[in-house]
Amino acid sequence: MPISLGELATRFGCELIGDPDAVVSKVSSLQNAGPESLSFLSSSSFKQQLPATRAAAVILRPEDAVDSPVASLLSDDPYAMYARMAAIVCPLPTVEPGIHPSAIIADSARVAPSAQLEPGVVVGERTQIGENVYVGPGTVIGPDCIIGDDCCFIANVTLVQQVEIGARGRFHPGVVIGADGFGNAMTPDGWIKVPQVGGVRIGRDVEIGANTTIDCGAIDDTVIEDGVRIDNLCMIAHNVHIGEHTAMAAITGISGSTTIGKRCMFSGASGTVGHITVCDDVIVAAKSFLTKDVTQPGTYAASFPAQPVRTWAKQLARFRRLGRLIERVKKLEK
Repeated sequence: MPISLGELATRFGCELIGDPDAVVSKVSSLQNAGPESLSFLSSSSFKQQLPATRAAAVILRPEDAVDSPVASLLSDDPYAMYARMAAIVCPLPTVEPGIHPSAIIADSARVAPSAQLEPGVVVGERTQIGENVYVGPGTVIGPDCIIGDDCCFIANVTLVQQVEIGARGRFHPGVVIGADGFGNAMTPDGWIKVPQVGGVRIGRDVEIGANTTIDCGAIDDTVIEDGVRIDNLCMIAHNVHIGEHTAMAAITGISGSTTIGKRCMFSGASGTVGHITVCDDVIVAAKSFLTKDVTQPGTYAASFPAQPVRTWAKQLARFRRLGRLIERVKKLEK
């Protein structure tokens, strides 16, 4: 949507260096920006691209403005400011109220008149869908679900049953919420399935990436609090509780009955064992795995980056001999 730099600066409280009547209509990287592009600089890694940019304006820190050849919008946090401005320049499609003829809606379900339900949508018994909700093609919302206002299910999302979602949630293709957790009891005759009778409660302003799964609770509910961000291909097991504004990158796996605090960050392919508690403000590095309670905020890491196989084989051989080496050192110390 075309908008003037002056209006952007006024709306978001930025100082503008440049023509307030200049207009931006799209967003671009510094390198690929054109004369109507809004761009940003938040990392020193891209600073060398700034002098040559052709953007209409760049969002950057005050100390970087001296190197900008174009209009500048000054912010102490350019990336967050870019996120806010980009949402205005490139708004999401508006909801067009209506239910497609191919959608199947249970008689006892309640769908707000302002909601949009696309082809192939199924809505189960006693489910409630709030105002301005977009339900994309092929999405299945099972029985006894409650969907808050302004949620968006892009396509092929499955809510099995007893899923409650707060306002403004965003769910990408392939998300499955409320499937059975991995509950099985071993007997002399083999496995017996443990019934999974809990639900899933998701707060407001939560975004879940493509093909991520969130299991229902075994007895009590699985809980995802307000503002949580979960990337693609993550696995959240039954009875997990994730605190508000925690973020998880792709391929993170959280085992059952784990409690995670607020504002935690799990990097790619990280995870936990089950039945542990992680306090607020914990960062878990890529491919790291938590095996016990974490009671102190901070960054936690434990992994072996890839290296030439011959080098790794030598290191592994030394590691296997470590026990004998420790015993020899103990004898020498005595």
